[in-house]
Parts: sequence; C-alpha cells; structure tokens
Amino acid sequence: MARILGLSLSLALAACGGGGGGSGTPAPVVDTPSAKPIASFARGADVGWVSAEEAAGYRFRDAANNVTDAFALLQGSGINAVRLRVWVNPADGWNGLDDVLAKARRAAALGQRIMIDFHYSDTWADPGHQTKPAAWASHDYAALKNDVYTHTRDVLSALKAAGIAVEWVQVGNEINSGMLWPDGSYQHFDQLAGLINSGYTASHEVYPEALVVLHLANGYDDGLYRWFFDAVKTAGAKWDAIGMSHYPPTSGWLAYNQKIGATMADVVARYGKPVLVTEVGMDRTQAATARAMITDLIGRVAAQGSNGLGVFYWEPLAWPGWQGYTMGALDESGKLTEAMKAFVP
Repeated sequence: MARILGLSLSLALAACGGGGGGSGTPAPVVDTPSAKPIASFARGADVGWVSAEEAAGYRFRDAANNVTDAFALLQGSGINAVRLRVWVNPADGWNGLDDVLAKARRAAALGQRIMIDFHYSDTWADPGHQTKPAAWASHDYAALKNDVYTHTRDVLSALKAAGIAVEWVQVGNEINSGMLWPDGSYQHFDQLAGLINSGYTASHEVYPEALVVLHLANGYDDGLYRWFFDAVKTAGAKWDAIGMSHYPPTSGWLAYNQKIGATMADVVARYGKPVLVTEVGMDRTQAATARAMITDLIGRVAAQGSNGLGVFYWEPLAWPGWQGYTMGALDESGKLTEAMKAFVP
C-alpha cells in the first residue's frame, strides 16, 4: 500500500517524467460502465495481516455474530481470490515463507485463487520504500538478479510442492520508483528491467500459466503509467499484466474512478496487456461510500472485457486501528462492513 511519502514521490515522478511518456490523445473517460464481470473475474482481498491478527487474539464474526474463519467469512461475501505479500526475512516472521504457506493452504482449501506479491524486501515496499533485504544489502547488480531469481523460484516452488495453484505473481510491489534501491531504481531502467526479468523467468519456470504482474500505485495517473511502462518496455522488461493501486478520497471519488478507468483503457490499448486493480481501499467509517465506489470500479474494470481481470480490496480484515490502518472493512465487533457487499456477484 502506498504511504504518503510514496504518493508524493509518485506525483513528482509523473511531473518530471510521466507527462512526456509518449504521444497521442488520451483514451476517453467512460462515465457509465455497464459491462458485467465474467465468471473468471477476480473478486479479491489482500489478507497479509490475518494470521498476525489471529495470533494477537482477534476474531472475525459473521452477520449472525458467530465467530467464523476469516477466509470463509470473505468467501461468503463474494471473495474468490486472495493476495499474499512475501517478505524475504521479516523480523517477526509474518509474511515470511512459512506464514505465506499457511495462509495459502487456507485459501486453497476453500477453492480461492491466489496472487503472490513479492516485495523483495524484509518489510514494506512501495514508491517511497524499496529497501534491499538485509541479506542482500552488499550485493551488486549481478548478484541481485540471482537473488531475485532464487527467492522467487524457491517461494513458488514451496507453494507448488504444497499442491497450491498460483494464478498471478507480482514481481515487485508499487514499483513506480523501481525496486531494490539504488541498483533497480527508476534512474536505472535497464537494471530494473533485468531484475524484473529475473522474477519473470523464475515465475514461469515454476508456474508456466501464471500471469506475471507489474504493479504501480496511483492508477488515476495515466501519464505516470505511460512514462514507466514505455521505459521498462524499451529496456526489455517482460510482463503479462498491469496491476494498479487505487485509494480515492471519499469526497470526489467518482472523478478518480473515471481517471483510473481512462488509464486502464489506455494501457490495454498501448501495451496489449490486461489490467487488474490489485489494491483498493477507503476510510472504513464511510462504508456506504466505499461500496458505491467499489461497485463502480468493478464495472470499469469489467468494461475492459477479457482484459479486465479483477479487483482486490487491500486488507478488509484489518481491525479498526490495527497497525494504524484506517481503511479496512471491519466494524468494532469484527463484522464486515457494507463496503464488502460490492463484491457479492
């Protein structure tokens, strides 16, 4: 998820480079999306925090106030896919390999589809934070390419050995400014492309049919997407789908939805790749507004036809105030808010 620093950096990048990323008339904004999601449309949720919350004693409740399994609760609200972030050597173990495997098994047992989100860090990665894992800190670019390949391969191989299907693999998280700084920063697009391709190769070696996703923040900013994807394409990067983050304000959200809809239409036409919103969220106290926003957003993604793959809510199971986060979709009793009704088919 993009923090304020990441947002500021992304806007700065767009201002200095995004506006010049290609020519042509921007795609028109579609104000009234009418397409309905096809059966394979991903109605997803990022659930990276769930095991840590459970270990801290938090429980989740259904509409009848019964304590229930977190993954089953989401499934009952229309969620058919989950997104799991992976950190290399996290200090507390959460989001490390064992934790990811445990959550993936729970999702797979319910038939939920799985996206694996590689941060290539020991902690959060976003536009303002792309810190190398401690174990890789002294490695040069050649070594980092091998690190990315080996880490990606090993995590995915462990999932495959556990009998878990993986449908999407994110190579990097919100990489507007690159990843594994400074070697893979946006100032070295050739090296960034090499790191991306290491992850791409490893992903397809283990899961040949999985889609490798490159993910940026600020889906409303078409200039940013043109600037970034023109640059990595020129540098020879490989990818199968484009992921976007979307955190519109509660006031004026429709204008932001219109903008991300235009960005989606533009990048599909420009790069010939499908799109999905891998993160969306809104203030949990504005649940009715969030429901309207997500319903509209799902329609805009679905309007891309077979090139609109899905929408994932970021951490709907975050308890109010958990780690300072305020855009979950739980109330104070552990029940899902109205926001999640947007995902019910």
